[in-house]
Amino acid sequence: MNSNADLNAPLTLPCGLTLKNRIVKSAMSDSLGNGAGDPTAAQINLYHRWALGGAALALIGEAQVTPDHPEKPGNLVLHSSADVEQLKALADAGSQKGAHIWPQLGHGGALSHAPISSPKGPSPLDLPGLTCGGMTLAEIDALPDAYAYAAQLAQRVGFSGVQIHAGHGFLLSQFLSPLFNHRTDQYGGSVANRFRVIAAIIAAVRVATGPSFAIGIKINATDMLEGGLMEAEALAVVQLLNSTSVDLIDISGGTYFPGAPASSESSAKGGPYFRDFAREAKCITDIPMTLTGGIKTRAQAVAVLTSGAADAVGLARALVMDPELPNAWIGGEDRAVTFPKFENPPKGSVTAWYTMRLTALGEGTEANFDHSADTALCAYNQRDRERCQTWVQRFD
Repeated sequence: MNSNADLNAPLTLPCGLTLKNRIVKSAMSDSLGNGAGDPTAAQINLYHRWALGGAALALIGEAQVTPDHPEKPGNLVLHSSADVEQLKALADAGSQKGAHIWPQLGHGGALSHAPISSPKGPSPLDLPGLTCGGMTLAEIDALPDAYAYAAQLAQRVGFSGVQIHAGHGFLLSQFLSPLFNHRTDQYGGSVANRFRVIAAIIAAVRVATGPSFAIGIKINATDMLEGGLMEAEALAVVQLLNSTSVDLIDISGGTYFPGAPASSESSAKGGPYFRDFAREAKCITDIPMTLTGGIKTRAQAVAVLTSGAADAVGLARALVMDPELPNAWIGGEDRAVTFPKFENPPKGSVTAWYTMRLTALGEGTEANFDHSADTALCAYNQRDRERCQTWVQRFD
């Protein structure tokens, strides 16, 4: 049994940073940037609400390390012409009441948003629903500096750490996955080779930010795709992380590969996804670990900690429905979360619904939020189209 099973127990990371409790607001693509890579007032207000709501750490998903390969046009970009004052305001807003806020550093790779990018992954692919080019050695070798610059900028404006996104099918996840990575050079083949660029990125970020800055990483327990990363190799990735200076490992799973199953279709039934994997991973690493996905009740959160499966729990959609949930759970209240139910929703509409509710939370209009899955998808797509135009004007 974990001696720190209390949700309110502090968690000190290897770098010395202490999280005030065991609840993390997991990274979601909130799509609240202004279309030019910078924060908006709604985004700043949203993370202020989550800080006041009691989460020890909020992760901004995701902040691009380059404008060339974004996941979505509403994402932040930590680059040389970023709006430093707005980033400072975001960092300050998310740091209230002893909370921490970290940007999740990402690169879309093969899943980059095609209207504003030329998708490019570890290897060229021509699959149903997914076509991309392959990265050159020079492009791969440039990645550590790009991540290091973004992390150093994050540190300069007041964020206490960053999370490196190596999950959910984006670029670094693609390097780890044999489905995406067919390379025959030093970046392909064995798990150690496929991990090589991630190790280089972590090392570069550590050199750029120093020993007291927190570095987290999100990895997949499984891609949930035939031919993709499976649990045995994911455990090997955890072992490889032991040789790095990572401070917090976030376990999740699944990808945004077209047609891929949702994480909710994982093997875990009636509880958190990937819990069994996390329990195995905890046996081979001393690096603190967060488990994200499928945690919907206080009892489930406490059980994850009590069982020793993880050191902290990650909440995502639960905090879209109730941003003050951490305060309630930490106070001992078994407050339930009411999630919407959708009948035969169009593809992509559930994600759109939650994203548009995030917008309402940031604007303080959630009391009047009345989108259906269909109308949310319409509004979401229209906003993306408008932001694509802004993105091209800013970064072309």
